[in-house]
Amino acid sequence: MEILWTLIVLCMIVAILGRFVLRRGGGGIRLSRPGAPDAADPAAYGFVRQEELDVRLPGPDQDLLDVLAVVQGTQDWKPAQRLLAATPKEGERRWQRVQAFAGAASLELARRPGVGGAWLRNWRSEAPKDAGAAQVHAEFLVQQAWRSSSVGRDDFRIILEEARTVCGEAALLAPGDPVPSIVELAVARGLAYPRPEFDQLWAKVLDRAPQHMGAHVAALHYHCEKWHGSRAQADEFATASAARAPRGALLSALPLFAVYEHMPDIVLVSDFHRTAVVSRAMEGALHAVHHARPDDPALPLVRHLLVSFLVPAQRWAEAMEQFVALDGHVGAVPWTVSEDPAAQYALHRALAVAGYESNGGSPATLGRL
Repeated sequence: MEILWTLIVLCMIVAILGRFVLRRGGGGIRLSRPGAPDAADPAAYGFVRQEELDVRLPGPDQDLLDVLAVVQGTQDWKPAQRLLAATPKEGERRWQRVQAFAGAASLELARRPGVGGAWLRNWRSEAPKDAGAAQVHAEFLVQQAWRSSSVGRDDFRIILEEARTVCGEAALLAPGDPVPSIVELAVARGLAYPRPEFDQLWAKVLDRAPQHMGAHVAALHYHCEKWHGSRAQADEFATASAARAPRGALLSALPLFAVYEHMPDIVLVSDFHRTAVVSRAMEGALHAVHHARPDDPALPLVRHLLVSFLVPAQRWAEAMEQFVALDGHVGAVPWTVSEDPAAQYALHRALAVAGYESNGGSPATLGRL
């Protein structure tokens, strides 16, 4: 996917330069020397410098960051336990925090093999009946399995089988909590659950969290062509989920995730991002974003993917609106599939600023969008 995004960005730059002949008149872009007053400068919009972008999270969660700093600095798991215990099990926030804690432990272990992530091991051993510990452990194993997938299939399956067992333990410790079943969706994809078994698992998720965006994205992966389904199956799943979404639910954006999952490695159609299928998916995502609760924890996930389509489609004003809402955090698809998420995000942001200003936009007009 990194090759895909690099090619898309290069094609965008060539298309912009060729179409607008390096001038501002007629909606084109005028290239100014660095530092010139009319140069397209993201900093003029109050955007965060590239080196200061936070690659850990898709959006703000200061409580989580504060706790992570304490846990990783002291190796004391108790603050993590208290934060998860105080996080409602029904919403997206708990799932995101479980992922973040697991990811932190996984990165620690990768950096210091055999030593890193000791706080999670201690948490599990010292509080074996704690539901939060079991959930983080299960997600940690899933992330470890995917990290090992390039090493050998046997290790991959062994770790996922262990994750499956821990998911079962976590479910017993917290009856009715959707998180263990959501974690298991990734296990189902990796272990190739038969369709009836997957459907039973998905039914548990829907019963406990019918509008959970993170769960739907995880389930979509199972239906995709590169795993156990087809493009038609993934599109059907995404469309059906969006159709039954109530007003204010982010599920209207799910078809855009389906488009993303099935994008070709090389986009040969020059107006791909303006085709009917992509345009409909973007409109659904825009509808979801405009009607969602401003504090919905899953909203940044949708905004990140949406803006990565709006920029190539040259929908500059709409892209800028999303960047204003997002800026500061880049820990989400599509940036995280790159070796340098901050650089990919910053490049798209710079293109959006240039396109916006070439069509008469400015920092003063942005606030009126």
